[in-house]
Amino acid sequence: MHPFEILSKKSPRVRAIELFSHLNIWETERNNGVLIYLLLADRDVEIVADRGIDKPIGYDRWDVICHGIEVLFRRGEFEAGVLQGIAEVNKALEAHFSVKSIKNKRKRSVQRKKNELPDKPLIL
Repeated sequence: MHPFEILSKKSPRVRAIELFSHLNIWETERNNGVLIYLLLADRDVEIVADRGIDKPIGYDRWDVICHGIEVLFRRGEFEAGVLQGIAEVNKALEAHFSVKSIKNKRKRSVQRKKNELPDKPLIL
């Protein structure tokens, strides 16, 4: 993504979806990749989630998480906003993709898999 795209008329949501695609976040085995897109200049936050996690969580929950981050950003509490957002996304993922929930659904033991996507922030 070229920095000029930020100045173009693309909405943060459209840019987040393009980045989700560009980074191949949908390539996880259980379609549960999540992108937290932060546009600090505008204090805007977008969460794009793959179909495996987006459907059970739903738009309303993602919106609540984004709003919580944005509130802290408006106060200038950027680190707290990011950490809170990551913690909330982790809770959502654990609720639907934890080893315990997998055992309950499949009635068999499953080894915890390695993280399929990097957690390191990407700054553009």
